[in-house]
Amino acid sequence: MSAPAVEVLRQQSQAATSAFVFPGARGERPLSNMAMLALLKRMGRSDLTAHGFRSTFRDWAAEQTNYPREVAEMALAHAVGDKVEAAYRRGDLFEKRQRLMAEWARYCDTIRTAGKIVPIRNAGT
Repeated sequence: MSAPAVEVLRQQSQAATSAFVFPGARGERPLSNMAMLALLKRMGRSDLTAHGFRSTFRDWAAEQTNYPREVAEMALAHAVGDKVEAAYRRGDLFEKRQRLMAEWARYCDTIRTAGKIVPIRNAGT
């Protein structure tokens, strides 16, 4: 796991009130699959979806890294659709997935500023 992810887990373990890393409201159950969607709605961001975050990672991995497609797919825990490929896949690509996720954490932790936008022509033309 990336250093920021380990830090989240460390903080969660210090405040643990349940056997779950991220307990639900009652504590004896995990967060529901709707928890992230509810958070986004409370933040006024109903234009976003939890799946969109996964899609963003997948696009970033394809466009900004040289990792093979299989590494990103395994990082997302996607099932192999092709039966022949699934039959031959024996490894877990753990070290490559670990490096990919560390790069993703660095990418997410980097503050980006918008560049200067230069118009191609005047707005009046």
